[in-house]
Amino acid sequence: MARYTGPAYKKARRLNFSLLENGRELARRPYAPGAHGTDRRKKLSEYGIQLQEKQKVRLMYGLTEKQFRKVFERASKMQGIAGENLLKLLESRLDNLVYRMGLAKTRRGARQVVNHGHILVNGKKVDIPSYQVKPGDTISVKENSLNHKAIKEALEATLNRVAYVSFDDKKMSGSYLRLPDRSELNNEINESLIVEFYNR
Repeated sequence: MARYTGPAYKKARRLNFSLLENGRELARRPYAPGAHGTDRRKKLSEYGIQLQEKQKVRLMYGLTEKQFRKVFERASKMQGIAGENLLKLLESRLDNLVYRMGLAKTRRGARQVVNHGHILVNGKKVDIPSYQVKPGDTISVKENSLNHKAIKEALEATLNRVAYVSFDDKKMSGSYLRLPDRSELNNEINESLIVEFYNR
């Protein structure tokens, strides 16, 4: 499926939002890319603000517009708050959980690790990055991939993990313990603007 493969830093600077959630993209040049990046930005309309918020989340999780809309439609049919449901569904994607467990340095890298068949879910190989993992499921590295260079480097660079996943570095296996609370997710995201965007 088509996906954005261009420079992530440019997109982050355009949106003034760290897509890698570490602020690295904005550290050196905290202004928009291009010749007029340092000029005063135009004031956005209400629609522009909503669109920008949607693009932030869509690019952060590496989805196409069609994929993102499908996830939103599913979230809006679930019980509870649509915006929070959307973020919970995105966090439950296999590529995101591989990234959260520290098996890849970025979500883009996690997507590749999954695509190349290095990951097992409950003992079965799953190579679909959008696979929805359920709380209680076990995610592990395939036996043939235990010495994979990129996975080992990512694990060595991992300092801490989110509370809703557990991971055993020796067994190279972890669990998705529970759905995340809103307070555990990025507080720079205003998901209500995304709901307004799709419901306008």
